Amino acid sequence: MDQAPRDAVDHPDPLRRLTLDELRLRTSMKWRTYPDDVLPLWVAEMDVPLAAPVVRAITEAVARGDTGYPAGTAYARALADFARGRWGWTGLAVERTAIVPDVMLGVVEMLKLVTGPGDPVVVNCPVYPPFYQFVTHMDRRVVEAPLGEDLRIDFAVLEEAFRHAAAGGGRAAYLLCSPHNPTGTVHSAEELAAVAALAGRYGVRVVADEIHAPVVALDATFVPYLSVPGAEAGLSLMSASKAWNLAGLKAALAVAGPAAADDLARLPEEVSHGPSHVGILAHTAALRDGGDWLDALRGGLDDNRRLLAGLLAERLPGIRYRPAAGTFLAWLDCRPLDLGDDPAAVFLDRGRVALSSGPLFGTGGAGHLRLNLATSPELLTEAVRRMAVAVG
Repeated sequence: MDQAPRDAVDHPDPLRRLTLDELRLRTSMKWRTYPDDVLPLWVAEMDVPLAAPVVRAITEAVARGDTGYPAGTAYARALADFARGRWGWTGLAVERTAIVPDVMLGVVEMLKLVTGPGDPVVVNCPVYPPFYQFVTHMDRRVVEAPLGEDLRIDFAVLEEAFRHAAAGGGRAAYLLCSPHNPTGTVHSAEELAAVAALAGRYGVRVVADEIHAPVVALDATFVPYLSVPGAEAGLSLMSASKAWNLAGLKAALAVAGPAAADDLARLPEEVSHGPSHVGILAHTAALRDGGDWLDALRGGLDDNRRLLAGLLAERLPGIRYRPAAGTFLAWLDCRPLDLGDDPAAVFLDRGRVALSSGPLFGTGGAGHLRLNLATSPELLTEAVRRMAVAVG
């Protein structure tokens, strides 16, 4: 397949705007890690052009030489307005925010505020691999609380993990992934309130990675963790990075609940030096003016979820897939195909499709893989065709 056909240059769905030839001109990780005969559907970059308001913000900044150090609260104010308009959340107080370089580095800084070396950090596996990497690198211990068979939080398992984490006498934290990566689960208000109640009972501090918050299905609603009863001592990390494809423009926000304001106030001042000023301008423009683009993307992702389900049912019925309400990622259970613990390696070797390896996501990842849905329907169709040929 030489390129994805372009059905309309001005198609409202940004996933249908770029050809394969255009995408292969990119020099980012997704398009440079593997040879040109490989279709990359792995790392969380989207195959989209940037939203027009973001392009304007960047080009205008460069034209006026506005490439210095970041300042001000425009990003936080834009996020607060977005949260109010999209999620009905009026509790995001600008004075309880801090700019951090990106979400994962922000997670590290929040965990430093509420835990010490050797302390436990609970995670719901399978989960985003950097949760393991960053937590262990900062000399904390990962305590796994596996998701249930329905890929939602298993509260009996979570309570046992909290009990174990709190028993050691140190300070314990829970690194919540919301929406969950890789499963795409969007936690309900009731589930998040139950998390807050358990955390309060066991003295566990909640740090929520909410980077995928804007990317939910058109009929789904994201619930910010800090908006639920009992979450006042929580800390959240948010960003426009995933929803508007801005990973290369570093900027994120740490948000504190009312009872965590003093913790956030202890964040070292030098942390604010890490974000990119141009990145902050881009993220601010996305949140403030990129809503129409985001909704077109969400509609395209809904279409791709349905397309993937149909393609797998037709070409690879042995793969189990539950279309999820959040993120642009699909979690595929390939165990019925008997491809071993790492089916992504098989599909790369035999089918020339790059996917994310399930075992990297911790307990529950063996025999699974993660597929990036944020591509054109044509490339998604070609990828499944190649995968079917690889095991046919």
